[in-house]
Amino acid sequence: MPEDIDLPRRRLFGTALTALAAAPFVSIGPAAAQTMAAPAGSGAGFGPLKQIDAGDLTVGYAEAGPADGPVVLLLHGWPYDIYSFVDVAPLLAKAGYRVIIPYLRGYGTTRIRSEATVRNGEPAALAVDTIALMDALKIPQAVIAGFDWGARTACIVAALWPERCRALVSVSGYLIGSVAAGKKPLPPKAEFQWWYQFYFATERGREGYSQNRHDFNRLIWQLASPQWQFDDATFDRSASAFENPDHVDIVIHNYRWRIGLAEGEKRYDELEQKLAQGPVIAVPTITMEGDANGAPHPEPAAYRGKFSGTYQHRTVTGGIGHNLPQEAPQAFAQAVLDATRL
Repeated sequence: MPEDIDLPRRRLFGTALTALAAAPFVSIGPAAAQTMAAPAGSGAGFGPLKQIDAGDLTVGYAEAGPADGPVVLLLHGWPYDIYSFVDVAPLLAKAGYRVIIPYLRGYGTTRIRSEATVRNGEPAALAVDTIALMDALKIPQAVIAGFDWGARTACIVAALWPERCRALVSVSGYLIGSVAAGKKPLPPKAEFQWWYQFYFATERGREGYSQNRHDFNRLIWQLASPQWQFDDATFDRSASAFENPDHVDIVIHNYRWRIGLAEGEKRYDELEQKLAQGPVIAVPTITMEGDANGAPHPEPAAYRGKFSGTYQHRTVTGGIGHNLPQEAPQAFAQAVLDATRL
């Protein structure tokens, strides 16, 4: 779930902002969406997944759209997987984009290539994974969009490698954090929302997550998206991604690292030092939030100053929770299309 946050969760701004002008390829309104993809939650799937060696990983990914189209890279979070974008991908492919949706390290068919490699979940490692994937696929630049861990990773790429990021779409806004920020106590209500982080800090928590990750992650889905009525089949389709042999180690390391209970790798120290400064993001950006997000997240006003380029925030209404791309795929796809026109 989202990054180190120095503010407690508050109710976000009430109504959605007016959509931008028509996207460069197609406008995704309610009528258009019906002809471009199956309705959200329809059980639609991807074609055969692909696999490529990229840096420390062999990355499993879904791909849609024309091979010569402008690239969109869609990044999922915890505890989710590539199916968060199953209804977004057809919309973007129809609009002419080449859509790449990778499993993050520790999920699905993505594997760490060497047994000697640390099962590391720190932010810089995931961002370097993203750059390595773009290099392996010979993608010089992409629109990068995501939520949760994926939004954090997208923000880091946009901040540290802006030449690789054509535009950014980030659910819950600016999610770049640091160990120092993570050590600062929050108000009690905010600390309560991070209950799982404290659970994961214990060996009991590691063992409990390992044994019960299916039910644990289903609970997180329910808490983070309290109005989303997903069914068993929808959850189980994603839950298979959590059986990755590195999943538990990477998740536990991620949350322990945030509060200074686990060391990172020295090879990422320079990047983490830059991130600890809270770098401003200059690429065109749309931030988004669901009006019923039950996960910890900052108020949009708290991060507005972190975006120095062309910028817009959109609050998506109608009971939309934390998994915004899967709950509101048309709105998410429209933001990706519009981000290149800011």
